[in-house]
Amino acid sequence: MHQSKFTLAEVFTLLTALGFGFICFLSINFYTLGDTTGSVLMAIIIAFTLAITAFGAKQLKRTRGNFKTKFIMEVACLLLFTCAFIFFAYSPFPHYWVVSEQKHEIQSKLATSISQAQNMFSEYERYAINRETLYRNRLRSVAAAKSTNPSRYSEYGFENNGIADNIQIENKMFTVHADLFPTNFKEMKIVDSTWIAEAQNIVESWKPIGIVSVVKDVEQNSNDWLSKLTELSKVREKGENTTDFTYELSFTDVKTHFTSLGEPTPLSIGLALLAYILLILSWVSAKRDSKFPGLNRLFGTGEAADNEL
Repeated sequence: MHQSKFTLAEVFTLLTALGFGFICFLSINFYTLGDTTGSVLMAIIIAFTLAITAFGAKQLKRTRGNFKTKFIMEVACLLLFTCAFIFFAYSPFPHYWVVSEQKHEIQSKLATSISQAQNMFSEYERYAINRETLYRNRLRSVAAAKSTNPSRYSEYGFENNGIADNIQIENKMFTVHADLFPTNFKEMKIVDSTWIAEAQNIVESWKPIGIVSVVKDVEQNSNDWLSKLTELSKVREKGENTTDFTYELSFTDVKTHFTSLGEPTPLSIGLALLAYILLILSWVSAKRDSKFPGLNRLFGTGEAADNEL
């Protein structure tokens, strides 16, 4: 029967290195606010460093011959592994848990910001409809007084060309509606609604990778949409005296929750200790060669020790 090349302890070591690296990726991705490429690269380096030093110590423990040199290398490899692990376990590994402990506060702040973006288009539609209503009433008033104030009648773009005033009013209302609700307005609103639905799902579900994108994009997207809606409202019809669309946006600071490093949490410390045990398990379970002389004889002096080496 073919025997597996990997022992269970070695599988634990490998999987733990990958898992530890993944948590570090999430932590670095949080801290860098979505530098995915850099985060992946750093996570690979971390996982590779821990795995290669742990497996290196295990291989040196099982060595045959040249025991003293290999033993010194084994100890050096263990020290390197331990120092690297302590460094990574203090930072960046715990940052993911530090941020996650602030989950509810972050969700609340993001929900408020997303709600602002969600209501923006509805507010614009109310603004536009109210503006159309005021303009229609003004047109009717001007048309009704055309005999007493013909200059104002002309100022609003009416013409005595045989076309009834009510038809001219409807034509003008068609124009103002087309200006306030251009053909791409519906598409803009769909994009807004789609992004908002996805952002709400990411925030409510607390998806570690997607949440960073929401943090970065919610303010930028909201300001971009407001700028576009404000630009649409700048159009003026003949005789129209109105104001541009305004909408107050205020964003509470969420980014600092991701970019501020905190002290390791009890959970991260406990998981780091567990990870250390699993990573070193392959070295612990490795068997030394039966000819290994033992520490006293390995570092002893005299002919007997020399003969063993």
